[in-house]
Amino acid sequence: MIGVSVPALQKWRKGKIASGANRNRLAGLVAAGTLIQRNYMVEEIASWFEKPLVAGCPVTPIDMYARGDCVLVFGHAGGHLGPEQILDSYEPEWRDKYNSPYVAYRSADGQMSIGIELD
Repeated sequence: MIGVSVPALQKWRKGKIASGANRNRLAGLVAAGTLIQRNYMVEEIASWFEKPLVAGCPVTPIDMYARGDCVLVFGHAGGHLGPEQILDSYEPEWRDKYNSPYVAYRSADGQMSIGIELD
């Protein structure tokens, strides 16, 4: 989310000091998470960041934050913008890009199945 490599994270875990720029990025993420938790009643911030905005579309607040779209992240957290409105702004072609012809349904034998939606 803050644009650092896995080796950098491993070094931090071993006690190495992060660069000033990386400390600033990390502090910004912690501040954003804290603001969202306190002001928008989000209890589990990590899970909130990982949850897709709409079913069938893999875009999450992590993606938006990592790209620097903090206005959209806070708009989502506060409910000021609807999920589809946010996705329209973030990735205008999201409906076509993530559209799937597959649907889940209960078959004649009562089992859940996956099939292709026919128009």
